[in-house]
Formats: sequence, structure tokens, C-alpha cells
Amino acid sequence: MKYITRNLENVVRAVIKEYPAVLVTGPRQVGKTTMLQKLMEGTDRGYVTLDDLHERAIAKTDPELFLQLHKPPILIDEVQYAPELFTYIKIDVDKNHAPGSFWLTGSQMFQMMRGVQESLAGRIAVLSLTSLSQAEIYGGVTEPFTIDLETLSARRENRSTADTRDIFERIYRGSMPAIVSGANSSSQIFYSSYLSMYIERDVKELSDAIDSLKFLRFITAVAARCGQMLNTAEIARDADLNQVQTKNWLGILETLGIIFYLHPYSNNMLKRLVKTPKLYFYDTGLVCYLTKWSSAETLEWGAMNGAILENYVVSEIRKTYLGCGKEPYLYYYRDKDAKEIDIVLEHDGVLNPIEIKKTSNPGTELVKVFGLLDQSSAPRSKGAVICMKPELGAIDRDNYIVPVWLI
Repeated sequence: MKYITRNLENVVRAVIKEYPAVLVTGPRQVGKTTMLQKLMEGTDRGYVTLDDLHERAIAKTDPELFLQLHKPPILIDEVQYAPELFTYIKIDVDKNHAPGSFWLTGSQMFQMMRGVQESLAGRIAVLSLTSLSQAEIYGGVTEPFTIDLETLSARRENRSTADTRDIFERIYRGSMPAIVSGANSSSQIFYSSYLSMYIERDVKELSDAIDSLKFLRFITAVAARCGQMLNTAEIARDADLNQVQTKNWLGILETLGIIFYLHPYSNNMLKRLVKTPKLYFYDTGLVCYLTKWSSAETLEWGAMNGAILENYVVSEIRKTYLGCGKEPYLYYYRDKDAKEIDIVLEHDGVLNPIEIKKTSNPGTELVKVFGLLDQSSAPRSKGAVICMKPELGAIDRDNYIVPVWLI
């Protein structure tokens, strides 16, 4: 099974020189342990996983003994199962001040964050690992995605072009390491077992009152609405749940790193804007499995092609930031007249408006909507249409045409 270099490796190498502890969070099967074990090759760092019920029991009932048995430098896997360890890790860190002593992984972000922030504030670097980015799979390590002609041109050097069919193959196959590296040849078989084994197990861990079949119906209803404004009432109706349950279960999907939200851009200069977030999955392969597309070709011409393409582009842009250890400031714009800009990227005090379209021949009509941001207190900078055109180009001086494969 081929190891694929992760962008986050550079960030981990940097933070372990400064912080006594580093925590890598992210869903199961995205390669957290694989990456950290790769980085510890040739060192004397120990390894222990709390998936091992015996080790978990010791960590929970006698954390002091656990850390005597597993002295730093140590990699502790799935640390969310024993939050009792955090206080004792803090004691060790405060006593020894040794950078990089504790490497931790966890599959449940928010549950664990509370314990981490209370116990290890200022002593731990928290990083997010997602499923593989397009850049990691097809073109090596890159910087965060920006709308800058020089940077985009430089990106082009180590990438190979992809046409519409290729892009929908990527979307359909998904970005989980086991599929990309060839360990699982069938994405459908992988996602079937992924759902039953991993999500179900972690879901039960977070709430044992959840019925597995109901949860599958729920996550399918959520997948059918990727790239859309969140409508809990519709999801609740389709999944036969009440709205309180639906909100709780959406919280679980976010906690497990399966979904994320794009919030609407707003500032006090812009009135009459909607306040509802849009919902996206980190991995489009899971969406395709849940919504039962039989092939990339049927997806390409199917009713969901625009929504899933948008999901893919938004998640890929987000991954380029997380992979560099940075939080992306990504929003969308929509006003009460239903005028919408797919992505508003905020950085260095300016706004980049971005439209996402399946077309390979975008025209000036697509960028007219960008003028809506001119009322904002932050200045509008270059815009872009991300689409299926095979090469980097321009609509005019202020708006570029960016191929999907260049993200």
C-alpha cells in the first residue's frame, strides 16, 4: 500500500519543536496514525492505542500508572476514550517542558476539545487532518488556495490537467486513503463497511440511544442536501425524526469530522442577508455512496451534479488551508433577493468572490454578481470562476478562470 505524503507533515514537524503536546484530530480512516507513525520512524518514540480495551481501562482508572507504563516520547492513539489522561499529561509537561513529548490522535473533535482546552491550554497544538486533498493525490504539497495569478501559475507546474470526466471520477471515487492508495479497489465496498463499522461505532460512543438504521436514513437525507442551505425540517421529515434529534445528530456528524458548514458572509454594511449556513461533506465519495449513484458517468449527468461539484470544490479549498495548519475564512453570500455568490474567501483584509460552474466556457454574466460585495466594508479583490475549462485563463483583468484540477 503506497504512502501518500500529507501536507500536514510540515506543520507537525514545526509544532513539535515548540509545543510539548500535539493533537491531530479528524475522522477515522483519514490517516492520522499512519502519518504520525511515518514521522516517528527511526526514533525511540513509543506507541499505544486506546482502541485496545485493556490499555483504555488503565488510562481511565489509573492515568498516572498508564503514563508510567507509556513514558514520553509517546504517540497515544484515539485519546478521546480517556480524557482522564489530560490532567496527568499537563503535570508531566509542566514538570519537564520537553517539546514534542506527547503526540495524540483523536476521532471526535469537540468532545475532546473541551478537555484539551481546560487541561492543556497553551501547551498543545491542535491540528485537523481530513481525507486526502486533490493536491496531495495528484500534485504534491501546496500552499493554501488563493486567487492570485502568480500563485495559480506556479501551481500549474506540478499538476496534470483533468477534463470533466476525470473530475467526476475523482468526485465519485472519493478521497479516503484506503481507496486512493489501492488498498480497497471498490469505493462502494469501502464506504459500506466504513459506515457500518466506524461511523456506527463512533456514533454509539457519542450517544448509545441511536438506532443504526435510523442514523443511516438520517445521514442519507443529509447527503442528498450537500451544497444546499441547511434545512433541518426537511431532513427531519425525510429521516422520520423530530427537529431536536436532527440538530443533535447533525452535531454528531460535525463532531466526527464528516460534515462542515459554510456560513453566510455578513458585516454591518450589508443588509438583508440570509443567516442560514450551507452544508458540505469533507468526502464526496461518501456522498455518492449514500445517494446511490452507480458510476461517475451517471453522476456527471445526474440531477445532483452541480451540488456535488460545488461540494467538491468547497471541501478541496478548505483542505488546502487545514493541510497547512490554517483556519480558512470561507463564506458564501446570499441576500433576500436570492442573489448568491458560491464562495467569499476572506484573507489579508480583502474579499475574493468565487463562482463554481460545470461549464467549460464561462462568460462575463457569471461575474456580474460579484459587484454585490462592493457595499461591504472590506474591499473586493480579484474574483474567479472555478469550472471545467482545461486551462487557467481570465474573463477580464479582475476575474480569472480557474480549472477545478488546479485547486
